[in-house]
Amino acid sequence: MKKSTLGDRAANGLMRLIVEHGYEAGDKLPNEYELSAQLGVSRNTVREALRVLASRNIVNIRQGAGTFMSQKKGVSDDPLGFSLMDDRRKLVQDLMQIRVIIEPQIAALAAQNATTRDISILDGLCNELEMLVHTRQDFTQKDMEFHAQLAACSQNMVMSNLIPVICEGITVFSSMVMEQEFEQTVKSHREIFEAVRSRRAADAQQAMLFHLLYNRNRFNEKKEL
Repeated sequence: MKKSTLGDRAANGLMRLIVEHGYEAGDKLPNEYELSAQLGVSRNTVREALRVLASRNIVNIRQGAGTFMSQKKGVSDDPLGFSLMDDRRKLVQDLMQIRVIIEPQIAALAAQNATTRDISILDGLCNELEMLVHTRQDFTQKDMEFHAQLAACSQNMVMSNLIPVICEGITVFSSMVMEQEFEQTVKSHREIFEAVRSRRAADAQQAMLFHLLYNRNRFNEKKEL
């Protein structure tokens, strides 16, 4: 059994502090001096604790700026081992199947639970995605951010932690289907957003389902060529 180090114990104490203070993704943590005083350990131990949490994707350490809560919320970059799966075509199909199961419900929950600020962020992402589409630029990253924000809008903590699955689905799909669909992308995302903004849960769910099934059909047609 691995012996717990002082840094590990300080990392556990720091995690308790984070939970108690309700720090969220993007929030800045106190500096080393303050953390040292609050945890009752040296600054060197604080640095070690921060490195431990950074390795777990809980915090981001930015040189010269400070330490911030990670957007990944402790989820590893490849939590389900997708990078080890050789059959990329089968991976796309299976990820699409999972997305069809969970994302329409995410959209419905987003319509029911999103705050005004959540919707404002989603609006901005939708507009940015449309701008990239209209200028025929790669919109994959913005697409992932839109879907990630939808999960955040659901106000369901577990849904938010499923984002790596969704993002991997978008990334792998984009790599396998070389020709991006511009017009339908704008239409689908705008319909999802408008349904969420109008609190129409059933319409949001239906719009997301159509979006995913459309992409699945595109992929299957590509396979048959």
